[in-house]
Amino acid sequence: MKSGLRNRLAEKMAGEITLSDSPGQALKKWRMNFNIPQGVLAERLSVSPSVISDYEGGRRKSPGTAVVGKIVDTILSIDEANGGKSIKKFAKILYTEFDEDVIYDIHDYASAVPLSDFAEAIGCHLLCGSMDQKIYGYTVVNSLNAIMQLTASEFNRIYGWSTERALIFTNVSSGKSPMVAIRVTPFKPRSVILQGIDAESVHPLVPLLAERDRITVLCTGLEVTEIVEILREKPW
Repeated sequence: MKSGLRNRLAEKMAGEITLSDSPGQALKKWRMNFNIPQGVLAERLSVSPSVISDYEGGRRKSPGTAVVGKIVDTILSIDEANGGKSIKKFAKILYTEFDEDVIYDIHDYASAVPLSDFAEAIGCHLLCGSMDQKIYGYTVVNSLNAIMQLTASEFNRIYGWSTERALIFTNVSSGKSPMVAIRVTPFKPRSVILQGIDAESVHPLVPLLAERDRITVLCTGLEVTEIVEILREKPW
């Protein structure tokens, strides 16, 4: 694995965990991003699983920079031993700029945000799925441009640093196209928010596709600029 990429990714991860208001949740997010069970990470660190659980749950004093650095290095080493799949995925994000006519806004949270709070902030109405979800970020996507301009691998870039996010697709006509695009790509978001459409206008295939991938789908009538402005002002 290229040392420059590894170092840059390690710096981002360690910085986010150390500077977060909830370091334990930030640590949990990165561990889950790399699909590493608590027990596996604990074994590689030569600590009991309860230590990792206590850090992530905020029951143990936040680890210092040296400990965070060791944890991050261990996460990356585990991924490298498994072929570096996650590191390669994040490399595409680190070294790629998004076109402004495809991505209107993208943001990642260090701590989990309840989907219910997120949805309420931008006036969403539930179409299908569970609201008992938490997200770690959002992406506001021009639905048509994303589908027309991005390849399947490029489409995965809209997930930012975590798939546990809300994808807000703008100016949709029925909601079918973005859900089909998600269906045929490997990564799935926690939630899809269809902008500029009401529930009655959503294609009947949408809830069926969402159910298969366990995606919560919501609708909002707010304008795109208003959505971006509201979300950027939130302190999450």
